[in-house]
Amino acid sequence: MNRKCMNTSFIIFITSFAAIVITLVILLMFNKSTISAMGGVDRVTDEDAFARQRKQMVEEQISRRGIIDKGILEAMEAVPRHLFIPEENRAYSYYDQPVPIGFGQTISQPYIVAFMTELLNAGKEDVVLEVGTGSGYQAAILARLVKQVYTIEIVEELGKEASKRLKEMGYDNVEVKIGDGYKGWSEHAPFGAIIVTAAAEHIPQPLIDQLKPGGRLVIPVGGVYEVQDLMLIAKDVSSKVIKESVIPVRFVPLIRK
Repeated sequence: MNRKCMNTSFIIFITSFAAIVITLVILLMFNKSTISAMGGVDRVTDEDAFARQRKQMVEEQISRRGIIDKGILEAMEAVPRHLFIPEENRAYSYYDQPVPIGFGQTISQPYIVAFMTELLNAGKEDVVLEVGTGSGYQAAILARLVKQVYTIEIVEELGKEASKRLKEMGYDNVEVKIGDGYKGWSEHAPFGAIIVTAAAEHIPQPLIDQLKPGGRLVIPVGGVYEVQDLMLIAKDVSSKVIKESVIPVRFVPLIRK
């Protein structure tokens, strides 16, 4: 090969190499900007890991145990449960257990959230009342399934944090109130379904009164240091109330003012 051909080949090689380097630099800068906008490499990696854990949670803890409602399964997989749990306990977000959220309260075990939601049998046009907002996770699940969610939290700090969190996450059909959930929320009654996420010593009459004919109330009933009964209260079209004990559960107590 003569010197002229060698020089031409060398120039082509250098030009091609430079083009590749420039392209890689541009891609790196773009990816760096994108990743930074999403909160950094660790954040992106964490979100991917949480998404896998969430899918596994639905398959192994919920679907495999008999929850068949497609809407509920999709909601449980879509809602980022870890964002409703304090950072110090976030590693336990998708474990098969309740997790502390502060102020002596917990976020319920994933299966129990799904099971209670399925018991409600609420439709897309229903207005639902939740007693015990906590971190807002149950409300977020319901918000994907029904028309409107009204939720009451007696612990002011939790209620305000949940309200802010739900708004920031785009759950515009959820309204949070700070107050005594035992009394319900009469301004928005009657409700197509009512869910109580803390154990009451007895079924609050105001909640039964605010349930519309054909509606359902799901509530744990029993003492603090006892195995409680998860009760399903149905009001038929003639307003007759039918009570049924479903499964034994353990919940934090319903706090009253």
